[in-house]
Amino acid sequence: MDDTPLWLLFTILGCLLLISAFFSGSETAMMSLNRYRLRHLRKHHSGARRAYKLLKRPDRLIGIILIGNNLVNILASAIATVIALRLYGNAGIFIATLLLTLAILIFSEVTPKTLAARHPEGIAFSASHILSPLLILFYPAVWLVNHFSNGLLRLFGVNPNKGVDHSLSKEEIRSVVDVSSGNIPDHQGMLINILDLETVTVNDIMVPRNEIVGLDMEENIEALLDTIINCGYTRLPIYSGNINNVHGLLHMKSVTRLLRSGGEGLTKEAIKRFAREPNFVLENTPLNKQLLNFQRDRRRIGLVVDEYGEVEGLVTMEDILEEIVGDFTTNKAEDEQEEIVALDKSIYEIGGSATIRDINKANNWDLPTDGPKTINGLALEHLENIPDGHVTFTIGPYRFETLELKNKMVAKLRVKRLLLKNSSDDTDEEDED
Repeated sequence: MDDTPLWLLFTILGCLLLISAFFSGSETAMMSLNRYRLRHLRKHHSGARRAYKLLKRPDRLIGIILIGNNLVNILASAIATVIALRLYGNAGIFIATLLLTLAILIFSEVTPKTLAARHPEGIAFSASHILSPLLILFYPAVWLVNHFSNGLLRLFGVNPNKGVDHSLSKEEIRSVVDVSSGNIPDHQGMLINILDLETVTVNDIMVPRNEIVGLDMEENIEALLDTIINCGYTRLPIYSGNINNVHGLLHMKSVTRLLRSGGEGLTKEAIKRFAREPNFVLENTPLNKQLLNFQRDRRRIGLVVDEYGEVEGLVTMEDILEEIVGDFTTNKAEDEQEEIVALDKSIYEIGGSATIRDINKANNWDLPTDGPKTINGLALEHLENIPDGHVTFTIGPYRFETLELKNKMVAKLRVKRLLLKNSSDDTDEEDED
């Protein structure tokens, strides 16, 4: 080394720093790769396939990178020491240590790792061309290092052969969807709604029992025909006197066959004959499960029953799909708008049959949803009786005022969200209201 020209030593030192930068950047790039994107890219990208294969055994990948990096850094330290001794004598050891540390940090660690973290795919895929043959060439050394390293991990109760679970939880998937909103602007809401299906049950979206339109076999045939013509639905439940005495579900396409002769074929016996067996759904069934049940049973409508078998309402495939894609029935959307009328930015007139979920979604409120499903039910539960006259009451930060009482229910209310009392000014303003 004493006879080696200094320019050659500096050249070798510079090359070693570049090789060290390669190993450092490769490590960061490989570890920064998105595993799910890599699975997709490996189908049509050779670099992605090599990177995916290397990452299947991260212990070997890290082993070859660290062996190469440490060999290069130690050799660079030795050469830097020789250069410093020839230039500055014994004092050169301290100078070489200081300058080489700065050089490695700047040129071989921070800079390449920052670049690799910003562009992991390009650097990792390119580096795989070199790392793959290096792993084969130095496999005995990598195996020996991993053997001792894995043995040390086992002493601490760590299983080095246990693979990392890369599966995502529901909340993690939601975060991925949120982060990807710029790439899927038209589908983000639907994907999030799909994730939320398991937290919503059929009794949250069902048509209440008192709003079910059906055919009562105790009525005369003219009344039944009038209901069929004016109902606007494709399927109707058939019952006698009470919805609990249900006989089946009638599809309108069956009615067309009965009406071919100008209505002469429409009889109660024919209606019952063409009716399909009813489909019953438990009230607490999550929507994701019920959607699969509809698909499995090839049904589009079900009668919601409680634990005692009493019919509580009706749910359709359309109701579940609207939870995913939003309202696509114009009449339904208009009806919901009529149920919730804004008088001010924090004051609304709300129909008693409006569901609490719809109110919360429309106004960005947080009325309690763990009890009654409608605003009428919430009011009656709080009052603990049917009011004889108009009353005003408060539930949390919401003030309720009954506007219309009808048929033992609160048909219309005025609801105001009170200002949060964060300051004396807010309190004074609310008291004056």
